[in-house]
Amino acid sequence: MNALFNLDNEVAVVIGGTGVLGGGLAEGIAAAGAQVAIVGRNAQRGQARVDAIKANGGSAIFVAADASDRVALEQARESITQILGAPTILVNAAGGNDPKVTVTAEMPIENIAASDWVAAFDLNLVGGALLPSQAFGPGMCERGKGSIINIASVSAHLPLSRVVAYSSAKAAVLNLTQFLSREWASRGVRVNSITPGFFPAEQNRKLLFNDDGTPTARTQSILGHTPMKRFGESQELVGACIFLASQAASSFVTGIDLRVDGGFLSQTI
Repeated sequence: MNALFNLDNEVAVVIGGTGVLGGGLAEGIAAAGAQVAIVGRNAQRGQARVDAIKANGGSAIFVAADASDRVALEQARESITQILGAPTILVNAAGGNDPKVTVTAEMPIENIAASDWVAAFDLNLVGGALLPSQAFGPGMCERGKGSIINIASVSAHLPLSRVVAYSSAKAAVLNLTQFLSREWASRGVRVNSITPGFFPAEQNRKLLFNDDGTPTARTQSILGHTPMKRFGESQELVGACIFLASQAASSFVTGIDLRVDGGFLSQTI
């Protein structure tokens, strides 16, 4: 393996590694040589990812924890450290959009309850980036080494229709990424984000496909706005993640947002 992208001797924690995108990142990081701790709430999905990683010759464990519970995350950190060693890579891949608060004719923006806004920020900003960074980042700072990778969204850059609460929370993730990168750069910890384009997963499937599996009008609009004219596949995020995780490849890279979107954010008219 190219030394620039070799993650041997690294311990990577993937929060939300039980999901489609997070799980794909966990498998890719393990294939690059890191020992991986998958952290999430669904033990069955988590163990399935662990089994897949081990079947490919990698090293992985599953640790149950809710990303919105800092105490649980700190307990997970201690368990991971005892089993694998001190974490050096943190991927914050938890998050999602609640279809109940998408803006529609029946649910205009002025009718979205404050509690639903709070829930979106709790899931995508607080649990999706802040609390895991608070739980794992200080230890990395003490050891003078670490890479934290947050998962943003194209909707953080452009005001996409219907997903206003989710978009606002992901925009806040970008801001937090830059703030943490500034705070921790002198202590050896790099903090960056990845902006995926449209990757079908549990959180957006109802917006992209009808019950019979046919594409919705929204899918047609998305693909029309994507120069590559297709959705992304989870493994297509892996290279970007390994680049940002690797000290050898990106030692002078912090505070950036790396777009993996098929050109979506480059398209205008």
